[in-house]
Amino acid sequence: MTPTAVRGETLTLPEVLAELRMSRAAFYRMRARGKAPKCLKLPNGQIRVRRADLDAWFTDCEEAIAC
Repeated sequence: MTPTAVRGETLTLPEVLAELRMSRAAFYRMRARGKAPKCLKLPNGQIRVRRADLDAWFTDCEEAIAC
């Protein structure tokens, strides 16, 4: 089993931005307000988002809109 399989799939910031159809600046504004999906910051400064965290964030957004 690979380390990625053990920890779950992680997405790069460009992959997340493409899926959200959002600019980097808009994502960072949302992140500063605490409204973005949970992010991991690597020692080299790069951002990653776990697939499970992005999916949970989408679910939370759907539930908030349905109310």
